[in-house]
Amino acid sequence: LEDNRSWWRALQRTEDRWGTPPGVQLAILKRESSFNAHARPARNRLLGIIPGRRPSSAYGYAQALDDTWDWYRRDTGRRGADRNDFSDAVDFVGWYSAKSRQLSGIQPYQARELYLSYHEGHGGYNRGTYRRHDWLIRAADQVATDAQRYENQIARCERRLSRRFGLF
Repeated sequence: LEDNRSWWRALQRTEDRWGTPPGVQLAILKRESSFNAHARPARNRLLGIIPGRRPSSAYGYAQALDDTWDWYRRDTGRRGADRNDFSDAVDFVGWYSAKSRQLSGIQPYQARELYLSYHEGHGGYNRGTYRRHDWLIRAADQVATDAQRYENQIARCERRLSRRFGLF
């Protein structure tokens, strides 16, 4: 974040707007795309070698599906938002977190539960579909661990991150 202050400002704006802590935002993006702006799911292979269709329309930092991204853009009025723009991706994560609170009762700091809802959708989370997938529960636990680690790191250097132009 010290090397990319625009990311830090985007994380702060999202926290101010939606209440989602920066560590949670970062942990979800790390899990979804490893911070790759152009990430997409791997293609299915025909006969083991011929590239086929992708298993979903997920794309960008947040790996947002087409329909969910369209819902976000309509709901927020951010019609020009792009999934490969970091600022838009973290705003999406914050918006989804706010929807998770509204639709599933998940608080913005509950990284594990947010990730389960993020992956399964609000309906799937509310039905508990994630309980059938041990790998997903492990992934959500890792997101929670990463979120806490990021929050601890940010707490140690927040003063430096918030300095304007690195002058004071």
